[in-house]
Amino acid sequence: MQEIANEAGINKALLHYYFRNKNLLFEEVFLDAVKKFHPILKNAIEQEVDLYQKIHQICEAYITMAIDNPFVPVFVLSEVNKQPEIFIQKMFGGDLPDFPKLAAQIEKEVSLGNIKPIHPQQLILNMMSMCVFPFVFKPIFIIGMQANKEVFNQLMLERVKAVPQFIIDSIKIQ
Repeated sequence: MQEIANEAGINKALLHYYFRNKNLLFEEVFLDAVKKFHPILKNAIEQEVDLYQKIHQICEAYITMAIDNPFVPVFVLSEVNKQPEIFIQKMFGGDLPDFPKLAAQIEKEVSLGNIKPIHPQQLILNMMSMCVFPFVFKPIFIIGMQANKEVFNQLMLERVKAVPQFIIDSIKIQ
């Protein structure tokens, strides 16, 4: 807490007055990051654009958020498994992104024959997994691949375009 107070240019007592411990401070920092990200994701899902454009926007939003806030994916996984309802309420304040609307758009595209048959929930899980998992896997990747943070960050920047293209290619009718 002293290091944080020093970095913020305040005394430790003031920091403790507002945040009794590092966990409360971290939670506030996390919620601030999520509050910035939530409207971007919500807007990407709810926009009236074609499915491919929506996939690009969602993947870009998730990966960019994780690049800018690399602690968020690991923290979310940790916290959401402790008390899912409470954590989701803190994160979204009862205003979840409209995933059912996205699922309906996917179902419509399948029924029109515009994309390969896929269960909408599977496609949504595939998108989220490909966007978020690399950030959770980062320490193992860096050590196992004998890479460094710069290499990892470059790969993540490339994923902003590669992931949505991979997903689109998997559902596109040739």
